[in-house]
Amino acid sequence: MTYLWSSKMSQVNSPTKSASSSKGSSPARVALAALIGSVVEYYDYFLYATAAPLVFSKIMFPSHDPFVGTLLAFATFATGYFARPFGGIFFGVLGDKLGRKRVLTITIFVMGLSTIGIGLTPSYSSVGILAPILLVLFRIVQGAAAGGEFSGASILSMESAPRERRGFQGAWPASGVFIGIALASGLFALFVNLLSPDQFLSWGWRIPFLLSAVAIVVAVIVRNKIEDSAIYREAKETGVVSKTPFRHILKHEKKAALTVIGGQVAQQINSYVYLTFATTYIAGTLNLSASIGPLGVGIGCVATAATVPLFGWLSDRYGRKPILLFGAASGAAFAFPFFMLLNTRVNAVIIIALIIGLSVGNAALIAPQGAYFSELFTMRGRFAGFSASREIASSLFGGPFPLIAVALVGVTGSYWPVAAIAIFVCGVGALAFSLSPDTYRPKKLPGTANSAPEPSAKVEIP
Repeated sequence: MTYLWSSKMSQVNSPTKSASSSKGSSPARVALAALIGSVVEYYDYFLYATAAPLVFSKIMFPSHDPFVGTLLAFATFATGYFARPFGGIFFGVLGDKLGRKRVLTITIFVMGLSTIGIGLTPSYSSVGILAPILLVLFRIVQGAAAGGEFSGASILSMESAPRERRGFQGAWPASGVFIGIALASGLFALFVNLLSPDQFLSWGWRIPFLLSAVAIVVAVIVRNKIEDSAIYREAKETGVVSKTPFRHILKHEKKAALTVIGGQVAQQINSYVYLTFATTYIAGTLNLSASIGPLGVGIGCVATAATVPLFGWLSDRYGRKPILLFGAASGAAFAFPFFMLLNTRVNAVIIIALIIGLSVGNAALIAPQGAYFSELFTMRGRFAGFSASREIASSLFGGPFPLIAVALVGVTGSYWPVAAIAIFVCGVGALAFSLSPDTYRPKKLPGTANSAPEPSAKVEIP
């Protein structure tokens, strides 16, 4: 029964004979390209999240009240998220119509250029109001590029793998996300410790942004050496891919889109409690060293980069839903204990708390996404459906969350509203997963011998 909807709405979940017989890039090569691209893309994107409370609140949004400066910096952070649905729709449609590889090359190039632009933006003291205006514009471009990256890389990785390994293969872009974040956090922690506060605010913070130029070249070269999956090419050649992918999703695959939105809300908020808000809380509310937050996030992300493929592999062994539901339950259970550990003000305890939060519940929520969210949609509009739905959730909830969280702590003087929000959204995600089918059940599990057969790429749906 759980496969009835999934089977009806699926055209291609693995290569047909003709598709598999055509040459394409090996799964390992595609996974490497997706991993490297995601590392670069999210290194660029999360540099801003790290710099917002440490740098931009001071030199781009000067204020006599540090709290106000931080709010303004995170407000700009949110503008990137408001652009993500537009990027998700635009690049998603292009990815369905023109190919995954081509779009992923474009997104990484656009992201890199905007990141370099941020690194070259003068301070408020130099050019006045033009400084925050330029920052906002570059952040918007970053958001649009990010809107097509994760979904496209996940789809390309998943489609290039055998059905029984899609969870593991599709998890590598998510692993790359956390490697990129770790690099961003680690470099900031390094320069905060190596330079004096004046040197860091004057020029040191720009170096991590400008290093993006080198990373772009490497990522573009690697991605140009892979091909679109045989599954996609067959679907394109046989006319299965819709000429209007986004319109098709709105008309025929709304349930899949709602599942992605609900699941992404849980992962996004859960993730940003640790990735962005915790850094501000540690430095601002607890008045601890500004390097502790980025250091803890960096170490936590390294651990998460390792556990994400593990949870992806487990989703191949036990199904997508059990892993996702475990992630939602873990995220909710750890919400209040996490802040209790931070409030000990012991550096080692804080770092351990960040490692646990990121590498367990959060990792379990994001690892199966590449396979699960892709498999929910048909080949008629898979890229458009995945990217648009995921980025709508990111825009409406992920972007404003750091701003809302900082404001709530400022008003209440306590962390409990933030922890309560984290628990609530984990419940939303669990509900979304529970009401939707599992897209993959291993035959070796009890009661799953009659798993849904692979439909042909030539099967037509309304």
